[in-house]
Amino acid sequence: MRWKRTIQLLDVHAEGEIGRVAIGGVPKIPGNTVAEQLDWLNNDPKGDALRRFLVLEPRGTPMGSVNLLLPPKHPDADTAFVILQPDQAHASSGSNSICATTALLEAGIVEMKEPETVVTLETAAGLVKAVATCRDGRCEKVKLTMVPAFVHELDVKLDTPEWGTITGDICYGGIFYLLVDADQVGLTIAPSDAAALVKAGMILKDIVNRTISVVHPEIPAISGVAYVMFRGRDEDGSMRTCTTMWPGRVDRSPCGTGSSANLATLHARGQVKVGDTLISRSIIGSEFEVGLSAETTVAGKPAIIPTIAGRGFTFGLHQVALDPADPMAEGFALTDVWGPSAGDIPPPRK
Repeated sequence: MRWKRTIQLLDVHAEGEIGRVAIGGVPKIPGNTVAEQLDWLNNDPKGDALRRFLVLEPRGTPMGSVNLLLPPKHPDADTAFVILQPDQAHASSGSNSICATTALLEAGIVEMKEPETVVTLETAAGLVKAVATCRDGRCEKVKLTMVPAFVHELDVKLDTPEWGTITGDICYGGIFYLLVDADQVGLTIAPSDAAALVKAGMILKDIVNRTISVVHPEIPAISGVAYVMFRGRDEDGSMRTCTTMWPGRVDRSPCGTGSSANLATLHARGQVKVGDTLISRSIIGSEFEVGLSAETTVAGKPAIIPTIAGRGFTFGLHQVALDPADPMAEGFALTDVWGPSAGDIPPPRK
């Protein structure tokens, strides 16, 4: 074969959200910390090319993420990883942490111990502890102790031409979110409203990032609102959430970092306390158990330590390759599958 690049991917999903894991062929990523590696992937032409190679068509897919496993920097970590998505590389993800843990154990990269294996993941947002329930050679469930989550600002007012004034919360759960009650845009969190939720989410994300500056107080590489999460309640009181993801789709899982951010808002309003566990359901009805483990602070701000528990499933193994003569090496996206904002995908960095 004349391929100039090959990477092996283990196909995994967590509660319906695909998080492929690169288990072989990952090139060396420059940086002394995972945050520096994240910055390189987002700002260096070579990093940008690697991301586009893996997540855009014709080699990538509109659905899901690709997780790059990296050598850990922290002495307590078993591995490090960065999440690649169509817009950029991201610092943290609950569903992708479940996918990465499942891949590490079921591929034998980390030794599986029954009935329980502890895996420490290093992300640009910090360490994530994963406790995997294991039986008969498979990973049945993963409980994550997430990075601290905190409120940036509650009850933010956004003026929109479509819905008038929208009120939302800007919160951090590993990345920054704008959290908005779905009924404010006249929608419900149901599969029939998925496309309309995406459209609304893209509009609100653009407005909030144009009008409000958001930077992590301790990790400057994490800035800006990454996603808009719509929220509601089911009849049994469980949370129902829908995270809208650029350039035009919804998270199939209940979204771990978003559920962490949402939990921080509930704690700030006195609606949950340490030791409480809630159910968060996705737009397709899959579930995460969301727990409030402890209270803490981040740069002097009140914060919480959330836990997220869910299931990961492997469903395939494949190798993605690049032919040096391929004129589509830079990748592409079309609005028929990626959503109406796909045309806004930036050109390759030169």
